[in-house]
Amino acid sequence: MDAQQSAQARDKAMRTTSVVGAIVNLILTIIKVLFGVIGQSHALIADGVHSLADLSTDLMVWLAAKYSNRPADKEHPYGHARIETAFTVGLGTVLIITAIGIVVDSVQRLLNPETLLQPTPIVLLVAAFSILANEGLYRYTLGVAHHCNSSLLIANAWHHRSDAISSIVVLIGVAGSLLGLPYLDAFAALGVAFMIAKVGWDQAWASIRELVDTGMEPKAASAMKRIIETIDGVRGVHMLRSRRMGGAYLMDVHVVVDERLSVSEGHKIAEYVRSKLIDSHEDINNALVHIDPEDDSVAVLCTDLPLRREVLADLSKVWADDVNLSQIDEIILHYLNGKVHVDLIHNTYPVDSMTEQLSQRLQQKAKVLSYIGEVRVYKQY
Repeated sequence: MDAQQSAQARDKAMRTTSVVGAIVNLILTIIKVLFGVIGQSHALIADGVHSLADLSTDLMVWLAAKYSNRPADKEHPYGHARIETAFTVGLGTVLIITAIGIVVDSVQRLLNPETLLQPTPIVLLVAAFSILANEGLYRYTLGVAHHCNSSLLIANAWHHRSDAISSIVVLIGVAGSLLGLPYLDAFAALGVAFMIAKVGWDQAWASIRELVDTGMEPKAASAMKRIIETIDGVRGVHMLRSRRMGGAYLMDVHVVVDERLSVSEGHKIAEYVRSKLIDSHEDINNALVHIDPEDDSVAVLCTDLPLRREVLADLSKVWADDVNLSQIDEIILHYLNGKVHVDLIHNTYPVDSMTEQLSQRLQQKAKVLSYIGEVRVYKQY
């Protein structure tokens, strides 16, 4: 399955899950609020508001699925996954506001005992039905979330589980009230509110951390570094960074290889490191590997050195009496340790001793150029 088909399947699964959740939560909201009023239970009414909040989150999931699974485009080269993250922040905020409203209402009732409601036994039956319905929704949504690797669906699954737990609190509170402890129903509503607030805060904070590019846990990052260090041809690893994008991590890393390695072999090592990172962690979606001939995290020594055209122009003047660079078969420049090291490969001189003498002469004359390092001349066979 390619990336586009995977995104389409993920979109379909998320939307289907959200529709199922929305239908169930709509039914639960109506039943809880209706029987909360009929059965005189403030806690059940609060639980109904919780189900209404869950309904709003299901709608958010549906919208997030519609837009976050779109493929990358010119304006969004990394894709649209963070739309899901932004929706999760909004979802968490809605839950926190909902919880605050329930707390204010419950405290007012506790401070004014005459406003306390007296639940009836029918509330117990509704609370039990809510527990079973929300536990079923939790298991269904969590299964799809793991299959799709969706943090938003995982959050929504836990909303369903928190609704089941809040219904258990309602069950206890109402049972207490029926046994002659009228305050328990209001306290149960407070308990529901705090659970709603915690879920909202956890989801909002986790998503905010993603939006500000918080990396993976240090232990996981260290494990990734150890994997890279075991790869053949890798001499060092530095500047390993990660950031989360939707349900996956994007990584970039600098890898040190042999300083005179060919470009193609360096590229091969980089591609192998990239595939190894993706295969080693299910949450890593992509990796950018930068090949270094030396550790540039310590000091960037070659930044101000001239490029090839200027280097060859300077050397042509210095070596005008000894060699015509245009007749050299191959000129290789190595930018290392703040110097430009030069390799000349030729087939002009028939005797190796002549090549060695030329190397020494060119090295001596190149000293007038402060940025030139070692000069080596090789005979092509």
